Amino acid sequence: MTLMANVVRTRSHLCSAIEGELTGLISTRSNSARAYGPEFSRLWDIAGENILGGKFVRPLLLVETYDAFDEHARDRSTAISIAAAIELLHYAFLLHDDVIDGDLVRRGRPNLVGALLAEAGQLPPMDQRPDAGRPDSALHWAQTGGILMGDMLLAATHQAFARVDLPHPLRIRLLDLLEHTINETVAGEQLDVGLGDGIIAPELETILTMCGYKTATYTFELPLRAAATLAGVDPSVESALATAGRHLGLAFQLQDDFLSTFGDPRRHGKDPFSDLREGKQTAIIAYARKTSAWAEIEPWFGRPDLCTQDGENVRRQLSECGAETFVQGHIDQQTRAFHDVLADTANPIPDKVRNVLLDLAAQLEGRQS
Repeated sequence: MTLMANVVRTRSHLCSAIEGELTGLISTRSNSARAYGPEFSRLWDIAGENILGGKFVRPLLLVETYDAFDEHARDRSTAISIAAAIELLHYAFLLHDDVIDGDLVRRGRPNLVGALLAEAGQLPPMDQRPDAGRPDSALHWAQTGGILMGDMLLAATHQAFARVDLPHPLRIRLLDLLEHTINETVAGEQLDVGLGDGIIAPELETILTMCGYKTATYTFELPLRAAATLAGVDPSVESALATAGRHLGLAFQLQDDFLSTFGDPRRHGKDPFSDLREGKQTAIIAYARKTSAWAEIEPWFGRPDLCTQDGENVRRQLSECGAETFVQGHIDQQTRAFHDVLADTANPIPDKVRNVLLDLAAQLEGRQS
């Protein structure tokens, strides 16, 4: 068996272990929820359908990093438990984000809010905003389900962290890390909404700070720091991992925003103009504001009724004014900074852990979805 085939096989087994842990966490709560009626238990059923079978980027990063620190993986089951809990946290954030943004679709299919609307017979066409001509009661019902399910998943995440079989100081350290992550992610979400609503000035540095809080902290820093904590390594290693994770996370979020505007919707599965209709303040828009093209772009930015033809025209103007090239340059800059951290000979990150991060970066670079 080749090295690559062995890696794929190992990752497949690891995904199965993570999915098994998630299945147990979800099934237990889904069964308990049935005592409160089918509408309540249905929330867990839909959540399970969306969580299971995912890419598991965050859980895989945690366990693979932990394995790289500890070849014997003495507490691998604990690492898998924490990794599964982080996937619940991820989905909780997505649910709340979907409600805040008014989105009904994720990865080319209805999200939990969209699924509840579909079951109520009220799901609109994929390219239509959720507030266009639908009874308020149906939307309120579906969005309430998204908020409540997100709340329950946050509680389940805390329960999973608190119940792992670890010495008390180590468990407290992980809980502190979880609280820090939630605080930064919520702060990032508040910045995002403040930027979109015009409450906070849309400066590039503010937007990059928002990206770091909202995405980099829980997508990369949390799994890496949790793995280091579980492995009992020196704090300097955890700090170096946090720095590398912050750079990779910013590159990831900038690429995500780039794909949402310039990517192929057939590949990324999202509404190609949702960010423009929402008036989302991204690095793309921050650059465009400083160009002469902004006078032509601004009247269409943040319009819920932006049609496909007008959306394509705005996208073309964003490309021609240099915003596309500008953001690609920032993605490259963060990616180089990430590689510089790993290449630093004074950096205490072990070689095997460095290889895990390099492999992840290779998977993310140039992604189309």
